[in-house]
Amino acid sequence: MSYLEDISKAVFDGDEAKTAELVQKAIKDGKSPQEILDKGLVQGLRDCGAGFEKGQKFIPEMLMSSECMKVAMKVIKPLLVVGKADTEGSGRVILATVEGDVHDIGLELVATMLETAGFKVKFMGADVPTSDIIAAVKAEKPQLLGLSALLSNTMDVMPVILSLLKKEGLRDSVKVMIGGAPVKQDFCDEIGADGWAYDASSAVPKAKQLRAQLG
Repeated sequence: MSYLEDISKAVFDGDEAKTAELVQKAIKDGKSPQEILDKGLVQGLRDCGAGFEKGQKFIPEMLMSSECMKVAMKVIKPLLVVGKADTEGSGRVILATVEGDVHDIGLELVATMLETAGFKVKFMGADVPTSDIIAAVKAEKPQLLGLSALLSNTMDVMPVILSLLKKEGLRDSVKVMIGGAPVKQDFCDEIGADGWAYDASSAVPKAKQLRAQLG
């Protein structure tokens, strides 16, 4: 297997030490940080998410893969071109895992990739009270709000947030993008969110698309 395939497998297996070792070797051998991210790390997390959907992977295993990503990103992030000019995609983004859901699997990666694409990101982490998200939107005035849920029973918090944004007169000024393992396009359509991202890779083009709609 290639370095990238090995990295992907290490993330999938939740092997932190192996992931860090392989990432360092790949960089030393001239692999680009972006390629390592896209074709190695992201692919491993994507494969893990697919296994979760099929009932072959469970939350503890996904957490292990997430930790692999965090270890690898400590090496990769400084090497990526962060904050580059991108008039199409630039804007302010707030990212949060909804209240009651303690998992931020993949969300930090989304934050990093959005920053690399030129967005200014406020990462609020996991289990963020709904009131704090609304307050952050008021204070930060972002163009985009990204909401994540890993558990099916916390998905129901998302329409509550959308309703409160409307009640506070904020809905028309911010595009809401949702994601997470149990979240699908039909749920996005049902609750009236603006976009759905399957994974970290798809979050960037979707964010650019939504940002462009605001003019």
